[in-house]
Amino acid sequence: MRRFRIFYLMGIMLLFLALTMLLSALLSVADQGSDSIAFVKAILITAGIGLFLFWYFTPSRGKELSIVENFTLVTLAWFIAGVFAALPYYFFGLFEGSFIDAFFEAVSGITTTGATLISDVEVLPRGMLLWRAFTQWLGGMGIIVLFLAILPKFGFRSMTMFKAEIPGPVAERVVPRVVETARRLWIIYVSFTVAQTFLLMLCGLGLYDSLTHALTTMPTGGFSTYNASVAAFNNPMAEVVIIFFMFFAGINFALYFRFFRGDFKIFKNPELRFYFAVILAAITFVTFNTLQMYEGNFFLALRLSAFQVVSITTTTGYATANYDVWPHFSRMLLLLLMFLGACGGSTGGSIKQARWMLMIKYSFRELYRMVHPSAISSVKMGKQHIGEEVLRPVMGFGIIYFLLTAAAALLLTIMGVDGTTSFSAVAATIGNVGPGLAGVGPTHTYQVIPSVGRLLLAVMMIVGRLEIFTVLVIFLPESRRIWSRLLKGTM
Repeated sequence: MRRFRIFYLMGIMLLFLALTMLLSALLSVADQGSDSIAFVKAILITAGIGLFLFWYFTPSRGKELSIVENFTLVTLAWFIAGVFAALPYYFFGLFEGSFIDAFFEAVSGITTTGATLISDVEVLPRGMLLWRAFTQWLGGMGIIVLFLAILPKFGFRSMTMFKAEIPGPVAERVVPRVVETARRLWIIYVSFTVAQTFLLMLCGLGLYDSLTHALTTMPTGGFSTYNASVAAFNNPMAEVVIIFFMFFAGINFALYFRFFRGDFKIFKNPELRFYFAVILAAITFVTFNTLQMYEGNFFLALRLSAFQVVSITTTTGYATANYDVWPHFSRMLLLLLMFLGACGGSTGGSIKQARWMLMIKYSFRELYRMVHPSAISSVKMGKQHIGEEVLRPVMGFGIIYFLLTAAAALLLTIMGVDGTTSFSAVAATIGNVGPGLAGVGPTHTYQVIPSVGRLLLAVMMIVGRLEIFTVLVIFLPESRRIWSRLLKGTM
């Protein structure tokens, strides 16, 4: 009977998703937009199915889920959210009846990837653009974490689900109770969003542009309401604001909680220092490498380089320049930054800097042991000793991440996509970055990818957002037995 609890919780999620569509629907009605009917249909279907699941399976709300079932719920929640978040696009006829394309766009939103199939976003109604932005904002801190924060009485209390969705090698609780941790993380997240909206308005942007870009900056999403992305504003002050907030979004949110509590030792955090050093070094290299392109204008090269380095490192994906025409060194460096990512516990994607630090330290420790086999040595992050129970999954994560990237890139080449486009497309989607290089560069969309390839990349987005293991758990024998019993109705 425990399977019914999964359906009960899915019903709650769909009801909430329908509720979030209302804001975009109201804007559409106020604008007398052509997307109003699309939102009405999407809301009715989403709310109707959600209400049925919630009502029919309410008797199972007290059932406890196993660890495997918790992971299954998280994975299923993200796939289902992508399906129903695609309904406004589908009913609006945005992709000429292709639900796969609508699903791709929706998943790109909720996973904060920012990859798009829309070649001209400026012709879309404001309600539809707000929905694109809002899906990224919802997915930034996490769907399940949001439920833990505002809907604890419905049973979203599992630390397993919290760990499954929070990015990074370790899901850090800022207070003992998981629900309170989720709530405080969301308060910080909302506060940053409001602050950025206000500052962008001070820079001369209107309320709508300020809000939509704040909604896609803090989750490091990168959806813009303009074809030229942030470059369309031609506003250096707004670019500086966005640079800083992309940087802030790439920091572990648990550090903000400690900072606001008066703990200024966070500036000694080794991952934060590494994060800052990497970005500073990358900006320096790219600035001098692109200086000649901008006729020796140092400040222009610095401004554009800083924006793209921070955007790619934090996996936001905004653009103020066509970096695909930059020198090979800068292009390769940006591609490598796609694999680096921001800090663990941030809204950024990719491998995360904490994991890279641990993998490097682990490799040096093993090299040291080859020379000194009897020596006792440990891996440390700052003054903290890192145990094998953390190191093993970190090393496993890195291996599987690169294997999946290589396998997916090879599959795209079989579909006829060139090598550079295939590799960068997979790197940009599994890392939740958005734009890549060549055919999926900052001035292109993902239309060059065939339909089957788009579905593959949508899966890669979810796999990357849930950091691989959460999704792979459903392929274990224990999980397969759960699915088998669920489908047979014998559970």
